[in-house]
Amino acid sequence: MDVVSHHIQGEVPWCMLFADNIVLIDETRNGVNARLEVWRQTLEYKGFKLSRTKTKYLECKFSDGTYDADVEVKLDAQVIPKRATFKYLGSIIQDNWEIDEDIAHRIGARWMKWRLASDILCDRNVPL
Repeated sequence: MDVVSHHIQGEVPWCMLFADNIVLIDETRNGVNARLEVWRQTLEYKGFKLSRTKTKYLECKFSDGTYDADVEVKLDAQVIPKRATFKYLGSIIQDNWEIDEDIAHRIGARWMKWRLASDILCDRNVPL
């Protein structure tokens, strides 16, 4: 993927690749649309396709500036659904800058691991 897309990749963190995932970052929806279209054209030229059903976007407003609220994020003519949270590389990213869902997820995951281990650690029949 790096070879196919090396000429359209921007600087980190504006474009990041992880396995078969692409993260595109821009300050406006128009900018995201432009980046998404460049990626679509480049990948389709090389015989790849962006999944229209898996593509989603998350909008984080980091300032009180003006936003292009009337612009929709699209892939070709298809509107991309907006999400309030994303699970990415094990972390949950929220559009409201909060981290409570990520913390709750991490605590729940640790408890599940403890429950799996406690069966063996607390079993009196297992020799130490």
